[in-house]
Amino acid sequence: MHKKLFIPGPVDVRPEVLQAMAQPMIGHRTKDASALQRGITEKMRKVFQTENVMVLSTSSGSGMMEGAIRSFTGKGAAVFSVGAFGKRWHEMAVQNGVEADLFEVPQGQPTLASEVEKALATGKYDTFTITHNETSSGVMNPVQEIAEVRRRYPDVLWLMDTVSSMGGTSIPVDELGVDCCITSTQKALGVPPGLAIGSVTERSIDRARGKGQRGFYLDMVKLYDFIFKKDHQYPSTPALSLMYGLDKSLDFIMEEGLENRWERHRLNMEKVRAWGRKHFELLVDDAYASRTVTVIRNTREISVGDLNKALGERGFQIANGYGELKDKTFRIAHMADCTSEGLDEVLGSIEEILSL
Repeated sequence: MHKKLFIPGPVDVRPEVLQAMAQPMIGHRTKDASALQRGITEKMRKVFQTENVMVLSTSSGSGMMEGAIRSFTGKGAAVFSVGAFGKRWHEMAVQNGVEADLFEVPQGQPTLASEVEKALATGKYDTFTITHNETSSGVMNPVQEIAEVRRRYPDVLWLMDTVSSMGGTSIPVDELGVDCCITSTQKALGVPPGLAIGSVTERSIDRARGKGQRGFYLDMVKLYDFIFKKDHQYPSTPALSLMYGLDKSLDFIMEEGLENRWERHRLNMEKVRAWGRKHFELLVDDAYASRTVTVIRNTREISVGDLNKALGERGFQIANGYGELKDKTFRIAHMADCTSEGLDEVLGSIEEILSL
């Protein structure tokens, strides 16, 4: 029995998107392959609200994140973490020999602009990273305020992880001034996992060109250059089936309309947060609440594992807490094509199982 997924990725995928992925293969060095990637780029620019170059990577979002921090960091990176996936930027830097310092906050708290200001004012860093939306804690960082700070340090590159939020809320990349913004397919874009998509500024690529040891497969300069030198091609063999699926899903996103999609995600968030507030407690304050996943404190000390087992028998799946928040919290995602009616079903099932 298929379980309806209310986890922070992978998400349920439309049958039409899955069908698009079943198309016959084409040569990856053909004009058809260039046309496919070019079409994805045009639509993704609208989602990202950017005029920057879009690059693809046949990897998870983590792959492009690793390529970015390795390719773009010169003298040092300030890594701001609000949870497990923010820490990942730092682990990537360390494992690639990149100088980086980790700035953490307590679980459920955001990265404040004042903390970014304090770090950048030292002059120690030429790059900093932000996790826009942290699925382990359900925090969405105040990036508009961070952008104001960043404008005072124009020589510092800004790398941002929007893996779990792009497509689920407005992220105006150019307005914010993000140099490299990264997402992936299996979250709010509604596609199976395996592709990362990023926007990159020309100045970030110029920085990277002067830097050696960028790696091979995840070299951001190589990904960028193939857009121009090979007319929207990919350096190695890309995941063509996933590209067909992404292209189809983007058609649905354009048909729904970005504003409508963002509003649907907001209303989904409000529904789950109201339910969590009524029956448990919420981990994150309203001002910093994720639009795509809500983290609920396990104040009733239920067995999240037993709850999920019972939900599975009814055809649903939610997520336990992540890392140090396991069993202390549980997570209900409401992203991609999630509907209000679907949330009513899973929340009603939880109430019946727990007799709330």
